[in-house]
Amino acid sequence: MKLTADCTDCLISRVEFESRLCIDDPVRVSEIVDACRGLLDRIIADPVPAPVIASRVHRLAYRMIGDHDPYRLLKMGNNEDAAAVCRKVRDDLSTFHDLALAAVIGNTLDYGSMAHTVTDNFVEFFRREFTTGLTVDDTTAIGALTSRVVYLADNCGEIVFDALFADYLKKNGSNVTFAVRGAPILNDATMEDAVALGLDRRVDLLTPTTDGIAELGLNRKLAPPALADALDRATLVIAKGMANYESLSDDRDLPPVAYLMSVKCGPIGADIGIPVGSRVALLRE
Repeated sequence: MKLTADCTDCLISRVEFESRLCIDDPVRVSEIVDACRGLLDRIIADPVPAPVIASRVHRLAYRMIGDHDPYRLLKMGNNEDAAAVCRKVRDDLSTFHDLALAAVIGNTLDYGSMAHTVTDNFVEFFRREFTTGLTVDDTTAIGALTSRVVYLADNCGEIVFDALFADYLKKNGSNVTFAVRGAPILNDATMEDAVALGLDRRVDLLTPTTDGIAELGLNRKLAPPALADALDRATLVIAKGMANYESLSDDRDLPPVAYLMSVKCGPIGADIGIPVGSRVALLRE
């Protein structure tokens, strides 16, 4: 999926947001925003998926901010919130559908979209959304394809539920490759977050999506050999979140892909054909 005109204000708003997390100087923040807007103007027409362009803009922002992980405190809070919910609800999550739905609800812990606000009471929110269920529910068809899974994680917080889902897949005979970001970007989960949850012991292969480059979604040109090999042999890719959708939605050289996400912005809702706010487990073969 290519970057749309509607995406530019959202992207620049995230640059301003992450700058203000670290810098209490409006003039300096404006300098960073202007530099990133200038870069975006120069590369916006490049024929690459939206996350490739967004990643370049964020990497410039991080260099100018002087912090390789501006969201670290928010990520810690996300993980704590998700762990608190997990302790309360994990005994109620017993089926493939339950674990998929929990992972989709976890995807709401996201600071990547201007149009989306992170909830203050995630326990209450989780219970309400779990009762509501999925807007698009292909979980039955997805569950039949789980012999060899590549699981592309997204945000901190939700990775707690991703780990439970990976446990379920392993318990039911799946070979699971679990991939997280190769370096901090937005509030996305990294190897540090995954290892803290013991995912290096809970799945068959834990891998970064890049070798140390801060990149949103999955840029297959940057994928380490182990991840590229796992994708070649997979029977299913589980792609969490909007950046992974943007990365893969135009790629036809893939196994079946299950997109698990909360739809938080208009361009992605329009691309799929569903309203913003939808919770989806969407299979594309």
